[in-house]
Amino acid sequence: MVDRARRVPAWAWLTVIVLASFLLRAWLARGMLAPFIMVDELIYSELARSIAADGALRVRDVPAAGFSVVYPLLISPAYAVFDNLPAAYAAVKTLNALFMSLAAVPAYFLARRVLTPPLSLVASLLAVALPSLVYTGTVMTENVFYPLFLTTALVLVLVLERPTPARQAVLLGLVVLAFGTRVQAVAIVPAILAAPLLLAVLQGRPLRATLRPFRALYAVILGAGLLVLAAQSARGRSVSDLVGAYSVVGEGDYEPAEVARFFLYHVAELDLYLGVLPFAAFVIVAALARRLGPSVGAFAAAGIALSVSLLLVVAAFASVFANRIQERNTFVVAPFFLIGLLVWVERAAPRPPALAGAAAIGTALLPLAIPFDRFIETGAISDTLAVLPIWAAFGSLLFDSIDATVLAGGALAAALFLLVPRRYALALPLVTLAFFAAMSHNVWVGERGFKQASGGALFQGIRTGDRDWIDDAVPDGAKVAIVWTGVSDRFVVNQNEFFNRSVGPIYYVGGPTPGGLAETEVRIDEDGGAVRLAGNDALDERYVLLDGTISPDRGVEVARDPGLGLTLWRLDEPLVSSQTEIAGLYPNDTWSGKRVTFTRRNCRGGTLSVAITSDPALFDQPQTVTARIAGRVAKRARIAPAGKALLHVPLRPQNGDCRVVFDVSETKVPAEMTNGTSTDTRELGAHFNDFHVTR
Repeated sequence: MVDRARRVPAWAWLTVIVLASFLLRAWLARGMLAPFIMVDELIYSELARSIAADGALRVRDVPAAGFSVVYPLLISPAYAVFDNLPAAYAAVKTLNALFMSLAAVPAYFLARRVLTPPLSLVASLLAVALPSLVYTGTVMTENVFYPLFLTTALVLVLVLERPTPARQAVLLGLVVLAFGTRVQAVAIVPAILAAPLLLAVLQGRPLRATLRPFRALYAVILGAGLLVLAAQSARGRSVSDLVGAYSVVGEGDYEPAEVARFFLYHVAELDLYLGVLPFAAFVIVAALARRLGPSVGAFAAAGIALSVSLLLVVAAFASVFANRIQERNTFVVAPFFLIGLLVWVERAAPRPPALAGAAAIGTALLPLAIPFDRFIETGAISDTLAVLPIWAAFGSLLFDSIDATVLAGGALAAALFLLVPRRYALALPLVTLAFFAAMSHNVWVGERGFKQASGGALFQGIRTGDRDWIDDAVPDGAKVAIVWTGVSDRFVVNQNEFFNRSVGPIYYVGGPTPGGLAETEVRIDEDGGAVRLAGNDALDERYVLLDGTISPDRGVEVARDPGLGLTLWRLDEPLVSSQTEIAGLYPNDTWSGKRVTFTRRNCRGGTLSVAITSDPALFDQPQTVTARIAGRVAKRARIAPAGKALLHVPLRPQNGDCRVVFDVSETKVPAEMTNGTSTDTRELGAHFNDFHVTR
């Protein structure tokens, strides 16, 4: 059977790897119910929709310059073919599975520069086994940037091997394409400039002789840079303006010490992400590059240059703007380390005592440089996948210590690296593959994995069961405005506009939704309750989605999302609402504390319906919620931990206002109930999901 497998051409095996990866990723992506990396996923879907509509670049119908264009362009056919946005979303995830799986092709040819075909196929398999391929379930540029980055890396290696004019031209073209896909591709430029210098060092060649064939490449890059500087100076603009929406990055106040600290964090996290073994092997391969041949020298020079440059750029950004480890921006360099591990295996696993010991021990200890307590937080779910299995292990860590657990894992990897006999060295890539599989399972379906995050984001934004419920409720071509008051979660806006073509424009009272996208401020007159724009003009929209704090005095209910207290109204005149205040709920949340107070100004009576649920994760006994009017009990409900209640309370005006006070019998603090697993120190009572007034 082995002989028969060897007779199958490499291209056939590579096709099988791509196809198998595509089918697996497309199937898994079906489990992603909604986007959760906001507002990024919303931006790229909006750009793709506008391209599909008329070729323009718009977000919320506003021209959008400076965003990456290649990815929205590639997924725009999904929005052109499917009018139904949930169907278009499913098509985008299928395209993502194809894009990411195609990374196996440049990974194979990159590996072929230094490996035989069989191990190059193993490299291509490892490249599409990375946990980061979970991003196929998101509407994010990573899906295109990963294969494009590997293609650019391959051409850089080819240029280092033989810097012909044609190869250099292709390399520069790919850099432009990569920059159009993701602004962070700017890091490739200094890597190209540094790679020939590293090649001279690694191969022990004379510097001048090594750099001579690259003179034209340096001249073009430096000339283009000077031309850009001159053009921007003549226009009175800064270079950072060229990246449009990302121009703020060029204006950051970067501190060298902080950038260096974040660079160390990112290097250490990449080591952890890879499972130590590939990192240790790459160190040895790079150190022995002169002995292992010119092809290994070119490969190592490109790998070091691209990795250092990319990690440095990402670290600088993270030190000012993100304040977390952004692994999703660095995982693209992982194939260099995986191929390095296979080169080490194929070259008989060289282990010079001092070098091997330093590489194994150093890479085993390196992850301890990460302050895990600082970076294991909600933002890690989307950005720092390597820490999610550690987070999931809280409560069962070795000696109840993150550092002890990480050290034990690193020590085991170092022992394998140093002690596995050479004839069994191929087991180490297989161990790495198994490590990726275990990590991917946790990242995908774990308690804090992508599938859970996706479902949670949908639950926070839409609970009707139909994601395009607004489109279904209004005529074709109708526009539905959303007025966001800050009472409901920001996902109410983001999810509904993501899945419904009719949604837009977006208005807000008090403060906008996070993300900095186009929104218009409105205010509510205290006297008459008219909702007005900045110029005092009345808000006049035919259809509007409102939460329970705004209830039109005149309008027709078209549809409701009672789980979130949302009502879709049809209005025949400008929006006027009796002012409603809800005190006692936490901002952008349905959780209450001990007491919630509902107040409606200029009230003309009616009935207030309130939907309330408990939470079995916190409460193991029923709670009682009591509604009082003027101190007297109006209604009372007993709610089981997994139960719900609907209170119908009569509204009785007193001095023109209606006021209802709700008291919750028992509250809990999550941080105290979970022994520190949760960092939520709020005193929580019950979920007040819906306030709805009828007359």
